[in-house]
Amino acid sequence: MATAPTPAATTTTESTPPVLDVRELSAAFFTRRGAVRAVSDVSFSLRAGETLGLVGESGCGKSATALAILRSLPFPGRVTGGAVYFQGQDLLTLPESVLRRLRGRQIGFIPQDPMASLNPVLTAGDHLREILAVHLGLTGRAATERSLALLQTVGLPEPELRLRAYPHQLSGGMRQRLLIAMAIACHPALLIADEPTTALDATIQAQILDLLRRLSAELQTATILITHNLGIVAGLCDRVAVMYAGRIVELAPVESLFRQPRHPYTAGLLHCVPRLDRLDRRDLPSIPGAPPDLRFLPSGCPFAPRCPLASDRCHRERPPLLPQADGHLAACWHAEAVRAEIWEGIGSEAVRLEVNGPAVTSGVRVSEPVSPAPVARGPLLEVRDLAVHFPVRRPTLLGGERLVVRAVDGVSFHLDQGETLGLVGESGCGKSTTARAIAGLYRPTAGRIVFAGQDLTALAPDAMRALRRRLQIVFQDPFSSLNPRMTVGAIVGEPLVIHGIGGRAERAERVAALLELVGLQREHLARYPHEFSGGQRQRIAIARALATSPDLLILDEPVSALDVSVQAQILRLLADLQQRLGLTYLLIAHDLAVVGQMCQRVAVMYLGQIVEMSARDNLYRRPLHPYTRALLAAAPVPDPVRERRRQRLVLAGEVPSPLRPPAGCRFHPRCPLAVDRCRVEPPALRELAPGHVVACHLAEQVATMPFQPAGQATDR
Repeated sequence: MATAPTPAATTTTESTPPVLDVRELSAAFFTRRGAVRAVSDVSFSLRAGETLGLVGESGCGKSATALAILRSLPFPGRVTGGAVYFQGQDLLTLPESVLRRLRGRQIGFIPQDPMASLNPVLTAGDHLREILAVHLGLTGRAATERSLALLQTVGLPEPELRLRAYPHQLSGGMRQRLLIAMAIACHPALLIADEPTTALDATIQAQILDLLRRLSAELQTATILITHNLGIVAGLCDRVAVMYAGRIVELAPVESLFRQPRHPYTAGLLHCVPRLDRLDRRDLPSIPGAPPDLRFLPSGCPFAPRCPLASDRCHRERPPLLPQADGHLAACWHAEAVRAEIWEGIGSEAVRLEVNGPAVTSGVRVSEPVSPAPVARGPLLEVRDLAVHFPVRRPTLLGGERLVVRAVDGVSFHLDQGETLGLVGESGCGKSTTARAIAGLYRPTAGRIVFAGQDLTALAPDAMRALRRRLQIVFQDPFSSLNPRMTVGAIVGEPLVIHGIGGRAERAERVAALLELVGLQREHLARYPHEFSGGQRQRIAIARALATSPDLLILDEPVSALDVSVQAQILRLLADLQQRLGLTYLLIAHDLAVVGQMCQRVAVMYLGQIVEMSARDNLYRRPLHPYTRALLAAAPVPDPVRERRRQRLVLAGEVPSPLRPPAGCRFHPRCPLAVDRCRVEPPALRELAPGHVVACHLAEQVATMPFQPAGQATDR
């Protein structure tokens, strides 16, 4: 058993020894194409009760660092150097049998994908009892009671029922909380959470973050939080380590880092985050370029090709991680010159596109631009009393019970030409089902969908196919919606073939023009989807949707799993295409900051119904429904001072099952203002102000209640 040397210098001043001390940790994946140096000379320490945020773009080494600490890198990865001291023991030199006892017992780990991390044939209780038996020797009644207590700790409703549930019977938020319960089952000294809230709703995310905050305070658990959401970092972390190309390029206290970053990469990340407190900002910038290939790192600073401050020295010499002002450690030759203003105007230029003639996109000439959509008279899309129900059969002793899933139950709204309407709400509220019904992927049970003056629900298949050219959808996960066996050229050109648009040569030229339109190159035509990054795949999906010159694009969570810089690039691209082509967007998202950045109007859905709809500014600054207020209160803001001073409202519970929606107002079981009338009488959607409709019996009372606008702090 090795003894740890003197801890490395950090930004903390406490005299207590660190729980974790990482020293010059390096790791690589040895592939046929060369060694991918995923982690290079990473050093930091972590004390009891402290939370360290690990941030950076995808591929920067965050998850690889966590797995290297645990000695759990998948093949062909392995640790190539350094030391990891946990409570005085070097984890990299311990026998595997000793390390297995530490994992789960003293070190908890929350993986990123709960569905892929849970055994589908074991119940929640089986998962917990296995950990308790292996690490604490608890079995039988003692293990069951401890499992129930853990589920109560993480806030799972009806823990006795959840204990017998299988993973597929739990929602995403429930599965994530089960993983947290498993990670804290033995009260670990160290907790590593890898993207614990990715793709979760704002309300469920707020519940999980509140739980992690309480665990850190009550159990004094040292926590490493890996995330690309800087709002979460601002509200939860004590210190932040920013990673780029496998290295830590800045390490600082959270408030100091957000107030004055000392590395251009950190400043760029902070500058391109959509914010609820800056809804009027229209020039959302991004960091140009992409991270380097970790097989061929340059001799100088790896960020130099993308950096607005780069000098000759930056390209020649790699800067070490050195102390700066305000307790920062930064690896930059120009740390003192770093200001947020260095990114003003950089990466925010609109994509060059001329709709009436030849265009230039990313420096490449486009020979055949996409024609602008004709301006429609009146609303382009009208949805009237839309209902989408799915019959299901639940097995019983007498043969089966017929039930109906009321996924969408009476939704009405309209979209004008050139407008963007945001559709927000928790998972299971019916947003994606509404979108798919409009796109013709689901058959409506009732109601009408009028697009360009024609009722889609009454059209014959041939007429619907002809009209579908003008209505396209971009799905949430581009990788699963792109055929892996087709080249990019074939994928983008497929709609042209299906609809018989142009000849072979004309289609080939149009496909190349579409790729250039979304910021890709012609040489990408022969590549396959797996050869692209997540942001590039999303651009391919957008190019495919634009192939038929549509009037309306339905965007189903188009940036939910992307890094902030790539997200900003996609949002800027969509905004520019809309302005120049006259496109109309229906944007579905759970990130209220993204919706605020893109949309003119916002509709809030809950359990298959719209509960509030208004112009963006009215709804964000003065919401009239308690559910809308809860969503806005749960959304994090990338500002540590405001995050820690703002009034918090964590919405309890889960969205009820659409199999048996509550009587009366469907939100009343979770509403803090509910009265007897709410429990028996469904509220009608009514207009309380011009263009502002709400379905709440108490809307007038809510309107008189003080509300803290999103992102603003109150003095307390």
